[in-house]
Amino acid sequence: MTSSPLLHLPGAVPAEGRDEGVAAHYGELYGEQRALADGRGFVDLSHRGVLTVTGPDRLSWMHLLITQHVTELPAGQATEALILSANGHIEHALYLVDDGETLWMHVEPGTQEALLSYLESMKFFYRVEVADATADFALVHLPAGSTTEVAKEHAVRETAYGRDVFLPRAELEAFAATHGPAAGLLAHEALRVEAHRPRLGLETDHRTIPHELGWIGTAVHLQKGCYRGQETVARVHNLGKPPRRLVFLHLDGSEVLLPAHGAPVRLAADGQEGRQLGFVTTAVRHHELGPIALALVKRNVPVDAPLLAGDTAAAQEVVVAP
Repeated sequence: MTSSPLLHLPGAVPAEGRDEGVAAHYGELYGEQRALADGRGFVDLSHRGVLTVTGPDRLSWMHLLITQHVTELPAGQATEALILSANGHIEHALYLVDDGETLWMHVEPGTQEALLSYLESMKFFYRVEVADATADFALVHLPAGSTTEVAKEHAVRETAYGRDVFLPRAELEAFAATHGPAAGLLAHEALRVEAHRPRLGLETDHRTIPHELGWIGTAVHLQKGCYRGQETVARVHNLGKPPRRLVFLHLDGSEVLLPAHGAPVRLAADGQEGRQLGFVTTAVRHHELGPIALALVKRNVPVDAPLLAGDTAAAQEVVVAP
């Protein structure tokens, strides 16, 4: 993995694990969060994978493979989609925009090679070309409310949470010099958790289905045609309930350490010896809310039950209804 040149900025502390290659923070964790919440600065997401699809059949072809309806996707309109297994489990999360000639997408770090291989295997006779553009383009995020101007030649995904800019890597340092202050991944993640937005590989495991995370409607279109895994999506939507649900947790602020990804979630009344009912997916420190987390728990966990997230007391808020 190539490290971002922005790791040379003053105060930069490298992120670890799946986000290796960019800064976790630049020395002012809460200040960076406040800047983003106020619509100032940017986040270096240049470790994420970038793929492009060109050719006259790009939208109709992608429509067949993903959970989103994109046959008539207007140029410049952002959307997101999933690729599912035959059993309806989430394999890839795609964040898309079409500029009229090219369909751009960014994906989780390290997943672009597997996604490219799958897309290449599904080309058949369609007039499309798929490319891994990660080496040439870096993703930067401008928060909601930002007044930063972006050159018209850059592809941009504009959403309620801000703008994702597909920036030529050669321009990354110049962009940082004129569009600061830079905010790290920890600030970005804190606002993501606050907004209850799931992330592939953190809120998901090998058996996660879209209904569990609230991705129905935002990433899954229920009225589109056939795609791999659609039978599971339709069956759960029409006939049943997902086995698990995403919850938002307010964590006890007196604890020094945050619960780790995968930490067990139990009923507080049962204590540490109680049966595991789920696991913590992402825990962060928020500049206003204090320590908070997302967790995936069994659907039948009472919505008002106090919980234990690892060793930490937690109060839950409903994200996905039981």
